[in-house]
Amino acid sequence: MANTDDHRFARDLAEEAGRLLLDLRAELVAAGASPSELKAEGDRRSHELIMRRLHEERPDDAVLSEEGKGEEGRRGTDRLEAQRVWVIDPLDGTREYSEHPRVDWAVHVALVEAGVPTVGAVALPAQGRTLSTLDPWPLPAAPAGPPRVIVSRSRPPAVATFLASSIGGVLVEMGSAGAKASAVVLGDADVYPHSGGQYEWDSCAPVAVAAAAGLWTSRIDGSPLVYNNPDPYLPDVLVCHPAIHDQVREALAAFSR
Repeated sequence: MANTDDHRFARDLAEEAGRLLLDLRAELVAAGASPSELKAEGDRRSHELIMRRLHEERPDDAVLSEEGKGEEGRRGTDRLEAQRVWVIDPLDGTREYSEHPRVDWAVHVALVEAGVPTVGAVALPAQGRTLSTLDPWPLPAAPAGPPRVIVSRSRPPAVATFLASSIGGVLVEMGSAGAKASAVVLGDADVYPHSGGQYEWDSCAPVAVAAAAGLWTSRIDGSPLVYNNPDPYLPDVLVCHPAIHDQVREALAAFSR
């Protein structure tokens, strides 16, 4: 079972990778690197740091990382049989990271046990903030005005625009999945619906952090989010304030019909 040291380790690891990414971006931007170089180097360097630290500090645990799909723990632990699996996104929001000085990108570190993320940390390095299950963020106040529905600025999913229209909400554009979920945790938005095109590492740590803060987390159809599956494709997620969950659920049910 996860313990306090696991929560602290996840937070510290996400922050360490975040500092590396900030320094690397400053260095590469000063050298005139292209956006593609920023993306590639950020992903690679953060992944290498996180994997090294996991092998040093948690050698018996399995790992699933976006940049090392299918990687195993140092002792050959099959992640599908492991009791503890770290699910990692070394750089969530590579596009945003490559568009200096944008701040809506993140580092995700989560621990999954029996399909449930029991530990999580989402570092927002360019915002100087880390959300963690070590010290869960307090539940924000219930929405006082039109619900703020958070979407991608470049690829707003149909479910989000339908939801906003159905509940009289307003759209808020933002970059990475971690930044979006964190905005709901912080009270800067009220609901984050996503459908189509995500993997477990995109939502695992954000869901752990959001659930610890008292927010509703599920798939779009209301079913539980289950992690460490043979196929890590997990295309949809819902994070919302519990005060508007019934309203959101009814609208999403209409969208699915």
